[in-house]
Amino acid sequence: MELPNLAPYLGQITFGGLAGYAVGYALKKVGRALAVVLGLLFIALQLLAQAGYVEVDWTRIQKDVEPLLQQSGLQSLWHRLVATLTYNLPFGASFVGGLLLGLRAG
Repeated sequence: MELPNLAPYLGQITFGGLAGYAVGYALKKVGRALAVVLGLLFIALQLLAQAGYVEVDWTRIQKDVEPLLQQSGLQSLWHRLVATLTYNLPFGASFVGGLLLGLRAG
């Protein structure tokens, strides 16, 4: 294929890669912020439990959260995320590549 034949696709590939990188970078930053918030929430909950204000059923929480953390659950979550982010995008392949680079860089 000649370069003039690729010209219409280069813009889509470039935009897809850049958009994917931006989304991946943002997801990683949001993920870190979410981890901080969840950590602070856990500390607050433990302080309230120790003071006798609340009682936490950790066994029930473990039963509810464990299936989400298994490999099949994480893979399913990843596939749903990618499917949602690339829905109706003609440049989906370059978007996913940029997304992975953005997640790595963030």
